[in-house]
Amino acid sequence: MLDNLPAKVSKSLFTKEEEVAMNDFLPSEILPNILLRLPTKSIVKFTSVCKTWRSLIRNPDFISAHLKLSNHNQPLLLFRFCSDGRLKRPYLDYLVRDTDEKEVYKLYCDNQDFNEHARFDFPFHTLGRTPIFRVVGTCNGLVCVEDDGLLGRIILWNPCVRMFVELPTPSITYQGYHEEDGYGYDAATGLGFDSKTNDYKVVRVVTVVDVWRRSDCVSPPKVEVYSLATGEWSMVTTALPGAVHPRDPMPFVNGALHWVALRRINYFKYRNFITVLDLGDMVFREITLPILSDEKDYGNESFIYPFISAYGNSLGLIHGGRGLCLNVWLMKRYKDASSWTKIVIFPHIGLLDQAIKDIEDVGYGFKPSAKGFRKSGEVVVELGEQPFVSQDLETQECKDLPISACNYTFVGSYVKSLVLLDKPNRAATY
Repeated sequence: MLDNLPAKVSKSLFTKEEEVAMNDFLPSEILPNILLRLPTKSIVKFTSVCKTWRSLIRNPDFISAHLKLSNHNQPLLLFRFCSDGRLKRPYLDYLVRDTDEKEVYKLYCDNQDFNEHARFDFPFHTLGRTPIFRVVGTCNGLVCVEDDGLLGRIILWNPCVRMFVELPTPSITYQGYHEEDGYGYDAATGLGFDSKTNDYKVVRVVTVVDVWRRSDCVSPPKVEVYSLATGEWSMVTTALPGAVHPRDPMPFVNGALHWVALRRINYFKYRNFITVLDLGDMVFREITLPILSDEKDYGNESFIYPFISAYGNSLGLIHGGRGLCLNVWLMKRYKDASSWTKIVIFPHIGLLDQAIKDIEDVGYGFKPSAKGFRKSGEVVVELGEQPFVSQDLETQECKDLPISACNYTFVGSYVKSLVLLDKPNRAATY
């Protein structure tokens, strides 16, 4: 079997004549089919076998074919955790930076057993004010992260092939927007794939706001797009639909990025809606949201911070409800605003007991936080220092997951791929 080859094979072991002989033994139409079905880790190792194999594996067509096969394999969920030291001092992270502490990324099989599949140490250190990178999202094996530094450092990283690309400085950064002048700077970032051009794109939506009224935009948002194919940023000239204030995250679904935006209706009232950017034709559109505010809020949704996530081939939206419950809205038919369906989920009974104890001890309790959806449609909920749970939206049944964390956790679907292997970039060491 090919997996029995040594991990490191010197290129000098194979002469041109030997390469020809190998190709005679494995016809050109059979070799790719064999390699495509091997584990990703083995495929990467085999780039060192000979020039022929290296050229084949790094070919964009081979990488695309491998991705298509990977999408039919066992679904995976990517979790990001921070080391225990950070978890013990979450409120001091902006004051104390410990560069020895690491972020850890783990892959779990999204099945009944939910067993750990692989883990990766994070090879980068942030230059920003907080000690960690923020995870923008995942797409076809890529993980996009950014820090909160003045230059807006953004990295595309494929942990499976240990390759990364650090993006050039965006066109619009924090520089020039000072709070003492009454201006604030907000940016939402998303990662997606343009199937028309076979290109990965990072989108930033930047808004200058009034620091005293965070819901008010000083000027219309600006949108810029980074193309992995060209390695450059460009401005989107198409106007956004109305004055909006973007909010993270920006899930990629059906060829488009989606984010929740806030629009001012009148002096007292603000409404949330979803902005959609198709990465193929770079055209904006909107998806209407149901009314999320309670009557006591007078229809003002500026203080509601909904979390939006991919839900299969559609969207799910989650925000806090009364007490410890969560309001989950599912769009049963993509693009059809009339198909929004509300489901109220209640917390794990153990969380309820712990919250009551926290209130008695320190005056407040931990509120559950939804992190995303599983392939089955169940929602993954973080319960503080207790184990994560996977909750069925119909039966309300909770299943404890064999993981627990608190602070800075990211959860997203993932597929192993060879993306970036054909790029002249840098290798991540860990």
